[in-house]
Amino acid sequence: MVLKNLIKAKKGQAESLSDDVPLVNSGLLPGLEALPTVVLVLDKRTLRVAFANPSAESMLDLSRKQLAQMQWSDIFTNAEELVTTIGAIAEHRFHATHLDAVLERPGREPLHVHVIVGFLEVAQDYVLLELFENERHLKSDREERIHDLTAVNKQLIRNLAHEIKNPLGGIRGAAQLLEFELGARERNDLREYTQVIVKESDRLQTLVDRLLEPHRHPHVVGDVNIHEVCERVRAVILAEFPRGLTIERDYDVSLPDFRGDKEQLIQALLNIVRNAAQALRERISQGDARIELRTRIARKITIAKRLCKLALDLHVIDNGPGIPEDIRDRIFYPLVSGREDGSGLGLTLAQTFVQQHDGLIEVESRPGHTEFQILLPLDT
Repeated sequence: MVLKNLIKAKKGQAESLSDDVPLVNSGLLPGLEALPTVVLVLDKRTLRVAFANPSAESMLDLSRKQLAQMQWSDIFTNAEELVTTIGAIAEHRFHATHLDAVLERPGREPLHVHVIVGFLEVAQDYVLLELFENERHLKSDREERIHDLTAVNKQLIRNLAHEIKNPLGGIRGAAQLLEFELGARERNDLREYTQVIVKESDRLQTLVDRLLEPHRHPHVVGDVNIHEVCERVRAVILAEFPRGLTIERDYDVSLPDFRGDKEQLIQALLNIVRNAAQALRERISQGDARIELRTRIARKITIAKRLCKLALDLHVIDNGPGIPEDIRDRIFYPLVSGREDGSGLGLTLAQTFVQQHDGLIEVESRPGHTEFQILLPLDT
């Protein structure tokens, strides 16, 4: 780590990378400037940003000039633990420490980082922060949770569906017999109630059938061209939403065919794209709804704890309102929906079908941008 080499660095002459004379005279700045990791130097009393290297500018999406006018609290709205740690370093309680933090930024996605905080002996009015994104670790944990959750849901759904299906058939049959008896006695005024029972029983039967759908049909494996899958789904959705919706394509034509169940993959992608289109109804009415289908090759990527040399990386991106925050972490749970008329099964089934191909679906969402990512190994 950079701190091991720089916390006790000797003074030297440096080019003017900061307006803080003691920091410039410390000789640290040219070395910090060249580092690929994110480095910030703060005034220990005010927590004003005295120096930020290009990597920090890139991660924070702020120029050095902007950062020089900010304090720590202007960049991040939380991180009290980190502020306390900086204070302890400034009071010489210890020279360096590290911690994991989720740093929230006004109007931006939070940053999941591992932070090293160090005291600068050659510039004692300052503390140095080195930030590393924790995305890979967090992504692995998230994948593991999704995989375990899907396995539990699968067994729960099958048991629950069978428990519902048996008495449901009896309820429907009894309602039909009652309707027949009422007709024989010319009590047509009461047949409306039996018809409600029959229709609701049929609706629940359809719901149960959809819950059991992934487990009923055999996994039919053949050669699959992902762009044929995308074009099939695109045609279906544009037929359903002929006006106000644009579906753009950004395909990597070098993607090879792979072995898989084409119909399952069509259904999985269709569920995701249809879900996006339904969330875009307001923008469709305005005529500026957009969905993008993007394919790429991912190399040396981990999917469900397995390192894949090659993988299909398919993105479905829309400019809708985003997934409601209260269900964002549960979007793949059965019967969870962001729409009042939604069944909450489309994304659950999509995740199940993709996992049957040893793949995974992830989602990132904020207002104006929702992005589903389908990862499928190509080196099986």
